Amino acid sequence: MKRTMMSLIGVAVALAAVTGVAAVAAPDTGDPDAPRGSSRLPVQRSALLCPAPTSSEVGETAYTAFAPKGAAAGADGKKGTAELRPAGTVRDAGGGAGGKGKKGKDKGAADSAAGQTVAPRDTKPVVPLQEAGKPVTATTDSPDAPALVGAADGTLAPGWTVQQTTSVAAGAGRGLLGLSCTTPDTTFWFPGVSTATDRQDYVHLTNPDATPAVVDLELRGKDGSLAGSAGEDISVPPHATVPVLLSTLTSSPTTNASLHVVAREGRVGAAVQASDSKLGSDWLPPAADPSSSVVLPGIPKDATSVRLVALAPGESDADLKVQLATPTGLITPAGLETLHLKSGMTTAVDLKDLTKGEAGSLVLTPSDKDAKAPVTAALRVTRGKGAKQEMAFIPATRPVEKRATAADNRDRGSTLSLVAPEKGKDAKVKVTASAGSGGGTPVTKTYTVKGGTSLDAEPPRPSGLKGTYALTVEPEPGSGPVYAARMLARPQGGLPAFTVQPLPDDRGSVLVPTAGQDLSVLTN
Repeated sequence: MKRTMMSLIGVAVALAAVTGVAAVAAPDTGDPDAPRGSSRLPVQRSALLCPAPTSSEVGETAYTAFAPKGAAAGADGKKGTAELRPAGTVRDAGGGAGGKGKKGKDKGAADSAAGQTVAPRDTKPVVPLQEAGKPVTATTDSPDAPALVGAADGTLAPGWTVQQTTSVAAGAGRGLLGLSCTTPDTTFWFPGVSTATDRQDYVHLTNPDATPAVVDLELRGKDGSLAGSAGEDISVPPHATVPVLLSTLTSSPTTNASLHVVAREGRVGAAVQASDSKLGSDWLPPAADPSSSVVLPGIPKDATSVRLVALAPGESDADLKVQLATPTGLITPAGLETLHLKSGMTTAVDLKDLTKGEAGSLVLTPSDKDAKAPVTAALRVTRGKGAKQEMAFIPATRPVEKRATAADNRDRGSTLSLVAPEKGKDAKVKVTASAGSGGGTPVTKTYTVKGGTSLDAEPPRPSGLKGTYALTVEPEPGSGPVYAARMLARPQGGLPAFTVQPLPDDRGSVLVPTAGQDLSVLTN
């Protein structure tokens, strides 16, 4: 009989979250939500992927990296590192992928199964972070700026976030584009994409790993799956990105569609860049995993048009109660008491000027409280009128359970949205404005959001702010469920340029079993 020892490290790694592995540190015994026999530990490694920002000659992109303070030191006592590096780009991939650069001219170009992989001209790290609690920034105005692939470890891994904000002064893609760089995964949902002639939507697939990934793309319209097989078996080489134009995946132009991204081999990061001939452009981030209830936080008070796109991806139809959480309570939009979603089919509803001058958040819950059919959804929100209109997207997002962060806030132009969607369950949250990238002292403010309401506020700013800063949202003990979003408004002349980023929980910690006196496993 042989005794094989299973260490706590092995257990922690086995149970690690997708975004990182658990650090072996002293148990956080103060977590009342941790199941008996387990402890909450900070992740020890996390990954982020930023897509290529823009091909515009009049675009400028700012990157802001940040990690909140508070994580315990790793097992080796090191503070850790966090940095992004340029990725290669695959041109002319399956489904008509676009790319930058001229074929064969970039040093290091090589052929791959999916097309030509163009290596980045520069591999220096971008926004390397060396300490928690203070943002680091970088800018570029290059139309050939590549996608970025990066990782953080040690005390910088929990909550590490990078905001990519692009301002395009003119052209079809003009406006403000914002994105919290994504974590790699194997499946993503994007309600709200379009293959219509007035839109150009690219999905950017980025592989963070040293082995190839194989991805399938499926589009679903109002009648179900859109015909076409061009989205199958897309190869994404190691440390490279593949942009795919969605209109090349189908011969049927569709205004309101849903995109499902599935990595059959490996994992990728995914985000959709949508450009409208009249409404400008922005990033559509992936929606939260399908659930029976969804929350879409942060509709601006001056929204002139709101469109809801929703899908029930499972085998069952879904009947939803539609409510708007306002500062005074939950209301039902006129003429939309319920919404019926047929299984596998995308449904779109124009909610027009839903907010009527009062900021709010959309809450979708089952009409039958016992129904469990999963749904996913996103909003396209428009501000402005006539030729001076700008669009942004708000996908369904996860609640803030422990902590969420939004980087790249400046002296003006940020709005924080908090929603407590359940009546009788008030949310109390602590919001911390970090030190500025160029200097300043952190400031903390506490907000209480009554259950069934939404709160929009100008967030706190650090004292003596220089540069940009980050906002960290943390529910207080005993708080009810809370969801959050951050809007950036940076007008361009008479254009109300803006972008909205949801603030899902950063998953900076994981639950691992508490070690007993003996974790040995006996085998014959």
